[in-house]
Amino acid sequence: MQLETLQLSNFKNYAEARVSFTSKINVLVGKNGSGKTNLLDSIFYLAMTRSAVSPSDPYCVRHGEDHFYLKGVFRRHDEKHEVSGGYQKGGKKIIREDGQEYQKFSDHVGKYPVVWIGPDDTDLVREASELRRRFFDSVISQVDRRYLDALILYNQSLRQRNSLLKMFHENHRFDAVALETYDDMLVQHGAVVFEKRRDFLAEFAPVFQEYYNFIVAEEEARIAYKSGLLETTFAQGLSDSRDRDQWLQRTTFGIHRDDFQFTLGGRELKRLGSQGQQKSFVIALKLAQFAVLKAHKGFKPLLLLDDIFDKLDDFRIEKLLELIKKDELGQLFITDARPDRTSALLRKIDVSSAVYKVGEGNINIYAEQEF
Repeated sequence: MQLETLQLSNFKNYAEARVSFTSKINVLVGKNGSGKTNLLDSIFYLAMTRSAVSPSDPYCVRHGEDHFYLKGVFRRHDEKHEVSGGYQKGGKKIIREDGQEYQKFSDHVGKYPVVWIGPDDTDLVREASELRRRFFDSVISQVDRRYLDALILYNQSLRQRNSLLKMFHENHRFDAVALETYDDMLVQHGAVVFEKRRDFLAEFAPVFQEYYNFIVAEEEARIAYKSGLLETTFAQGLSDSRDRDQWLQRTTFGIHRDDFQFTLGGRELKRLGSQGQQKSFVIALKLAQFAVLKAHKGFKPLLLLDDIFDKLDDFRIEKLLELIKKDELGQLFITDARPDRTSALLRKIDVSSAVYKVGEGNINIYAEQEF
């Protein structure tokens, strides 16, 4: 799959911009804060119907404006498709494919798969379980529509159940029948999410291990799925936690509490892993994500590499370059504040690229390198 052209209007620091990309390696260079990451984010938005770095759509609107608009032309299976998206403050978000507006954004997710590798990815290891769930949710949602539908319905039911618990507390009145209605919905949709997470990890783990061993020497790297549903049924877990839920005014049992534990040689990576081990682990996660998406879709996803050369040592950069040289990664978008560095790295492996200068909301072709 390839992104051929991209148009931005009032998206973050871009007033108006249009750019055509090469089918292989696209390098975006410019000073820090020039908009390189924003450009990658616009690509991610067209693929996933949301920003990779901003918490919500209003944060994507250029300062002083009231809307943004994006349009990209993708080539997939030798067919061109136009994807556009926009948001109006006080209005609604719209996503279209070939002129047809989606009624459910979830119907679009997975059609144009994308993998983002960025400088803050080690937060997956260091931070709370929510980030690890979000990572696996993003991967599974791009290959399994039923999973995404169940996850959306589960989260809706969870918010409604939590609102009901707060209302019980405020009114000093408890209604078991009303609560059981939402319990049933959590059980129904949560069971689907649990089973698909468990089954997906069985597929994902060996691919991840292969890439981890490619990046570093032989070492046992494991991902363990941690869920309360491994120890009891969903209905029983909700029943056992009901008193605690009333006290805390929120649902304390369910798949929204799941975690994925990362270990190396049997030791917890979060507490005992070095920075280098954590970086290698995360890169292996993202490369496994790429490989699994490719296997399910039958074509290569877009790969967005945001400022990673500043964060990786020479050994890990060499391993990434090796994959690029073998043409295993498809169309790449790479940001870097130092064009000389990126050019030297690509020249080292004899691959062609297009370099774009990004600055002050403008994107201009800087150089095309043929080696």
